[in-house]
Amino acid sequence: MKNPGTAGAPGGTRGPAGLTARLHRAQPYALGLFRMVVGLLFACHGAASLFGVLGGAMGGGTIPAGTWPGWYAAVIQLVAGALVLVGLGTRSAALLASGSMAYAYFEVHQPESLFPLQNGGEIAALFCWAFLLLVFTGPGAPALDRLLGSGTGSREETEKAAREERTTPAAA
Repeated sequence: MKNPGTAGAPGGTRGPAGLTARLHRAQPYALGLFRMVVGLLFACHGAASLFGVLGGAMGGGTIPAGTWPGWYAAVIQLVAGALVLVGLGTRSAALLASGSMAYAYFEVHQPESLFPLQNGGEIAALFCWAFLLLVFTGPGAPALDRLLGSGTGSREETEKAAREERTTPAAA
């Protein structure tokens, strides 16, 4: 008797295997949406600190130009966040953003207490790890890197293309 959840063939569109296949196909788009949201939120922090928009820096105002480390962190937030948002130089921008958030966590928050919940460093820790994830995963499907051809595909995409090239007969 056939399993009613498999649409009659192995790898059908229903049941756990079908759901997994659909989720796998949607993965690059979900990753792209994740990248855009994280980049937008990060850029908003920089814009608030530099220009006083969205409530300004720490409840109002701006950070004076050139002050260490706040002003430089805000510039990194704005520029790296915008690059990650549009998917241009995503891995490099995400590495810079991740490092700046690691620095913020260990220099500003961690001396107060060990755990982020106690020292107010949850946002810095989350941004740090989210950007580090983007360093390893790349920008996802909807990104300027891919549109302009400057982004390299993921390792899986490269390996898949190589397998297809090996199995496709050469044109005579």
